[in-house]
Amino acid sequence: MNTFKNVIIGLFAMLASTVMIGQDIHFSQFYMSPLNLNPALTGVMNCNTRVVANYRNQWSQVLQGDAYNTYSVSYDQKIAVGRSDYFGVGGSFWGDRAGELSFGTTQGRLSFSYAKKMGGYRKKAHYLVFGADAGVTQRRVDLTGAQWPSQHDGNGGFSAGSGSPVLINDTDFLHGDLSAGVVFFSTLDDRNSYYVGLALHHLNQPNVTFQDQGTDNLTSRLTLHGGGEFELNKDISLVPGFVYLSQGEHKQLNLGTSFRFALGPKSAKQSWQIGTWFRLGTQEGGGIHSDAIIFSTRFDYGNYGIGFSYDATVSDLRQAASATGAFEFSLVYLICGPEKRSVYCPRF
Repeated sequence: MNTFKNVIIGLFAMLASTVMIGQDIHFSQFYMSPLNLNPALTGVMNCNTRVVANYRNQWSQVLQGDAYNTYSVSYDQKIAVGRSDYFGVGGSFWGDRAGELSFGTTQGRLSFSYAKKMGGYRKKAHYLVFGADAGVTQRRVDLTGAQWPSQHDGNGGFSAGSGSPVLINDTDFLHGDLSAGVVFFSTLDDRNSYYVGLALHHLNQPNVTFQDQGTDNLTSRLTLHGGGEFELNKDISLVPGFVYLSQGEHKQLNLGTSFRFALGPKSAKQSWQIGTWFRLGTQEGGGIHSDAIIFSTRFDYGNYGIGFSYDATVSDLRQAASATGAFEFSLVYLICGPEKRSVYCPRF
């Protein structure tokens, strides 16, 4: 198993300079990572300021200490403009690391948005939001412990012969990244709302090759998402959502719903959610396959929101271990303060 894993990791590092031109992060709890989902969600909240933290660990039983680890933190706030519009400003930072070769991506970016009121009033309004962000991304790989197929001795070991079959001299570099998006949302009251959004990431299609020469442009990614909250009775709400991602030949769809249960009176701002989601994706060679069933829960207390989810793998990868998948933790903290001219927004 170790020999097989080393061969795979060596191939992965080699492909990183050729066909693995994208390593975009994704969260199963996409609704608790708004700035990563769409820059137009910057400032879309029911308070003045929002702080978000996310952590994801994937395939730990297959890769053990070399599992995929992804983390993200963000800060955003809204600023009133005129009688009913507002700006959103924010910043985010995320990192992703995988494998024995520490193949990783780190990005910091600034986000901006403008929300234009299209009709209604404070408790029932319709808004169109435009957003964009600009960031700097670092990509890196550590070839110190790399073992290549050309070094395999045929007896389960590796020789100290020739190294990388491709020229990888630039193992740590920076590139710029640009994204833009739009969101439309409508709030009927503080417990009924819906939204739909569209974003295009990597507008500049940066060159992400690890080679000194050559070009591998990062394909732009399209994100289409939507969701809302719909009150079933005074204590229970339905919270459906979906996100569709398309990047080159790769497609992914997450969809599902949660039930939100109010805990105590409305003024207490306490609720508990439980839900199930399903993820579909394209597979190598064409076609669509079922990837994972996602079980999620969330607890909101005052201005705090804490979420946990587990991805139960249902694809062929589940054969690699008795239990494979990914788990995520999310934390949202809202700072409200005086809001004399705010509008209700969908809850994320």
